Amino acid sequence: MMWIKQIFLGFIGLASGSAISAGVFSFIISIGVVPRIIGKSRTAADIIAYENAVILGGALGNVFSLFSLHVPLGLWAVVLFGLSAGVFTGCLAVALAEILNTFPIMFRRFGVKAGLGYIMFSMALGKALGALYFYANHMQKM
Repeated sequence: MMWIKQIFLGFIGLASGSAISAGVFSFIISIGVVPRIIGKSRTAADIIAYENAVILGGALGNVFSLFSLHVPLGLWAVVLFGLSAGVFTGCLAVALAEILNTFPIMFRRFGVKAGLGYIMFSMALGKALGALYFYANHMQKM
């Protein structure tokens, strides 16, 4: 009788996880992060590789998170992963803000006509430096 409960809970967990991951992937696709990265990098011929990378990253991220797996690849792998995750998170945040028209409304209200690239770069640099400061000072305590 106990194994029926375990199978039922496993099915509920799998169904719930599938629904949440489908929602996250549809959110990423709907705001256009991946197509924008493909367009900006002019690598449309490699679209299958991008799709596979997104799916593989989501699936492996879930497996590593669920089973608390650790990959001993050293400091450079952590730096590369952190940089890649930061770039993707930044692209996701900017795409979401752009969909919501946050930046055009803010720039119009402040009367900003020139230097938009510098403003965006400064915001991204501030976010990156803040994240680096946080992780350099707080991750050692965990």
